Amino acid sequence: MSRIHEALKKAVEERVSHLSVGESLNLAAIAGSMQAPAVPARQVAEQPARVTPPPPSEAGAFLRFDDLVKRCAHPTWKPDMRFSLFHRTDDDAKIGTERFRTLRSRLYQIAAAKQLRKVLVTSSVPNEGKTFVAANLAQSIVHQPDRRVLLIDADLRAPLLHVTLGAPTSPGLTDYLRGEANEYDVIQHSSEVNLCFIPCGHPVSNPSELLSGDRMKKLLDLVTPVFDWVILDSPPSLAIHDASILADLCDGVLFVVRAGETNHETAERAASEFRNKNLLGVVLNRVEQAAGYGDYYYGSLGEEEQPVLHAS
Repeated sequence: MSRIHEALKKAVEERVSHLSVGESLNLAAIAGSMQAPAVPARQVAEQPARVTPPPPSEAGAFLRFDDLVKRCAHPTWKPDMRFSLFHRTDDDAKIGTERFRTLRSRLYQIAAAKQLRKVLVTSSVPNEGKTFVAANLAQSIVHQPDRRVLLIDADLRAPLLHVTLGAPTSPGLTDYLRGEANEYDVIQHSSEVNLCFIPCGHPVSNPSELLSGDRMKKLLDLVTPVFDWVILDSPPSLAIHDASILADLCDGVLFVVRAGETNHETAERAASEFRNKNLLGVVLNRVEQAAGYGDYYYGSLGEEEQPVLHAS
């Protein structure tokens, strides 16, 4: 965990200028602290073989992708171009998409050595870029041939994934967890051929109780065999317990920290909660170019949270 500790410490040592709307922000992130077990090069492939779903415990106990796509909702998504890098063609977006391909590759390295299909993306406090990372990581994966991803907005208190995708907010996860909708009702499939999305759903007064209930685990057990990756955007971890609940249901956790904004002790305390819950690494967001992280790509963007991932 020493590299994660070092990354967190360097993140808060950075001083990022507070710029007004319309000014260009120098944004960066680093995934250099991600650690994967050493595996032979021939085993590190970006497209591992698809896992065959286990036999159902009862009739209809698991889904098939083609059936799911036919029966689920098909709204027209209108992605927010400020945050959806893979829907843009400008030079800054091209730089940003390359960062996410780096992050994708590192996740595949880990997946070659251990089970890794359900990934939770969280942070210590709000506004650190976790939703941006979750959405663009999913986009980077589905841009590969035949890779299927399910994005789940599990931030039941302040959902934002629907904004990034330009998607309807309901019916969604809360409706399923309350038994008011089934999986076909809450899963959306739009123009992205192999990307599906479960929005937050209608507001509820008991998010933690719903997430810790049996139906959340049932949903993940149901959908995980259908997709290559299931990526969950969770609430920040310090103020509430939701992220920890979800981490117990996932194979790994990505922890997002915004450089220069989050106190080191705060970030370290939040990350420590996931050390026994398959913490994959830290993604540092908005790191100054002179931060001393070594060779990494660098670019500027408008108001977006563009990550720059460590290449070593």
